[in-house]
Amino acid sequence: MSEQKIHNGRFTTAGDEEVVLFLLGIRVNKARALRSWLPVVRALDPMLRELAADPRSGLLYSRTQRYGLREVTLLQYWRSTDALIEFSHAAMHRRAWRDFYKVASRGTDVGLWHETYVVPAGHYESIYGSVPLTGLGLVQGLTPIGRRTETARDRLGGAGEPRTAQPAESESQ
Repeated sequence: MSEQKIHNGRFTTAGDEEVVLFLLGIRVNKARALRSWLPVVRALDPMLRELAADPRSGLLYSRTQRYGLREVTLLQYWRSTDALIEFSHAAMHRRAWRDFYKVASRGTDVGLWHETYVVPAGHYESIYGSVPLTGLGLVQGLTPIGRRTETARDRLGGAGEPRTAQPAESESQ
């Protein structure tokens, strides 16, 4: 595994683009029921690889997190709801969805959930302190935190108002 470059200092993102956050969870309820949950888990990697290989797919970022032996959650950023919905109707997703429902209709061996959040430009904030590029920082690039972006309230635009886009400063380090 190659060492990722650490960006020394405190950074944020511009926050001037709409973000679609999609969370997908899979929970294995009966570990011994391999025939039920293994096809569901195996369907993830090919879909993610195909999406990542196609910049037109609209998938901006995806991260898979495991919670113990039973749960997997995907955190994804999408360019738009249209891109996410278009993917949900694509052949590879329809096939995986159909296969999941064949299993799901037989019982409770495996569970699935998802949540979709559409976050308008200027209605989110971020901070990255001495870490490699990740999440929205990887997607939108980093901007050093300055006097006008020192606090979360500043980065959100003050008292409930979305912030306006500020000129991007050059990335340092």
